[in-house]
Amino acid sequence: MAASNGEAVHGRFDVIVVGAGIMGSCAAYAASSRGARALLLERFDLLHHRGSSHGESRTIRATYPQPHYPPMARLSRRLWEEAQADAGYRVLTPTPHLDLGPRDDPALRASIRNGGAAEVAASWPWAGVFRVPEGWTAATSELGGVMKATKAVAMFQALAVRKGAVVRDRTEVVDIAKPADGSILVRTASGEEFHGAKCIVTVGAWTSKLVKSVIGMDLPVQPVQTLICYWKVKPGHESELTTEAGFPTFASYGDPYIYSTPSMEFPGLIKIAKHGGPPCDPDSRDWSTGAADLAEPVARWIDAFMPGHVDTAGGPVIRQSCMYSMTPDEDYVIDFLGGEFGKDVVVGAGFSGHGFKMGPAIGRILAEMAMDGEARTAAEAGVDLQPLRIDRFVDNPKGNLKNPGDQDK
Repeated sequence: MAASNGEAVHGRFDVIVVGAGIMGSCAAYAASSRGARALLLERFDLLHHRGSSHGESRTIRATYPQPHYPPMARLSRRLWEEAQADAGYRVLTPTPHLDLGPRDDPALRASIRNGGAAEVAASWPWAGVFRVPEGWTAATSELGGVMKATKAVAMFQALAVRKGAVVRDRTEVVDIAKPADGSILVRTASGEEFHGAKCIVTVGAWTSKLVKSVIGMDLPVQPVQTLICYWKVKPGHESELTTEAGFPTFASYGDPYIYSTPSMEFPGLIKIAKHGGPPCDPDSRDWSTGAADLAEPVARWIDAFMPGHVDTAGGPVIRQSCMYSMTPDEDYVIDFLGGEFGKDVVVGAGFSGHGFKMGPAIGRILAEMAMDGEARTAAEAGVDLQPLRIDRFVDNPKGNLKNPGDQDK
C-alpha cells in the first residue's frame, strides 16, 4: 500500500509505531499531534479481522478491582471526547454501566469502591430485566458507553494522517535493531528498512514472538481465542434493551464473568459474552475452537438472570471470533523494552480483553514515553504505571498475582 498521506516513505522518522490496532493507531495520533514525524506500520490490511481491535463494539467502564485502572478509564474517556471533536464525528455512545454479582465478592466490592459506583435500592431502573438472586447486589455508575470498534480505529488512523503521519499496511516487521549511530532500525519481511529516533511496539497477539526475536526476552503474553455472541431479544422487548432507552453496559462477577453491551449494532440482538477462552497461536488459529464451551455458559447465565428478555433457544444468532492477549495477572504491559534499547523502544501489550476502552490514554502514554522518556499525562491524571512494568515478572512469573485465586477482571 502506498503511504497514506501521499508521501514516499523515506528518511528518518521521529517515532515508528509497529502495529496499527487501536493502541498503535492512538499512539501514532498522539505522536503526530505533537508534530512528530510518525510512521505507522501494519502487518496485515488496515482494519483487518485477525487481531483484537476489529468488530462492532467495545465497552468503557471505570469499575475495576485494581485501583490503577479507574483513573486511566477517566483519562481515556476525556481523550475519546477530544478525538471525536477533532474528527467531527462520534464513535462512542455514552450509557450507564451496571455491575452485579455476589454481595460478598471481593472483586465486586473493590470495583464498586474504586469506580465510584452506587449500589441500587429496592427499586431500580432495570429491576424488571434482571433476576438478581438472594445474596447478590447490583451497582450503577455513570461512566459507561459503547465504542464502535473498527470505526474508532479508522478514526484514529485518519486523524494521524491528517496530522502528518505516514501509514503503511501489508508491511510485516521482523526485526528491530539499534545501529552504532544510536537510531532505531526497523526491518520488514520484504527487506525494507526504516530509521527512527524512537519505536513503539503494539502488535497485540504477536508481541511475544516479536519481542523474543528482537531481544530474546520471554514476555508472558499468551493469545487466547474468544467468542463474541449476539442473542435474540424476545419479542416485545427490543426497544427496552437499547442505548436509546438508556439500557446499560453491564458486567456480572463470579464464574463465569459475563459482559454485555446494549442492543445497538444489530437491531433486535444484544451482545452478551463470556470473558476468556482457550490459548491459541495467532498464526494458525482454529476459528471454531472453543465455540461451544464459550457460548453454553452464557446461555445458562441468560436463562438464570434475563429469562424474560433474551432468547437462548438455538444458541447465539451471531458468533464472531476474536483474540485476547493475556498476561498471567491480566494487567497490561506498558514499559520500555530496556536492554540495549534503553528508553528508545516502548512496548504496549497484554491488554487481556479489557484494553480497548483505554486506547486514547494508552496511546498518549506510549507516545510520551517514547518522545519524552516519561508519561507526564499519566502522572497528572493519577495513573500508576508501576503495576504495568515488565520487571514484575522477574521474581514472580504470575506478575501481580500473589495467590491463585487473586485473578480479577
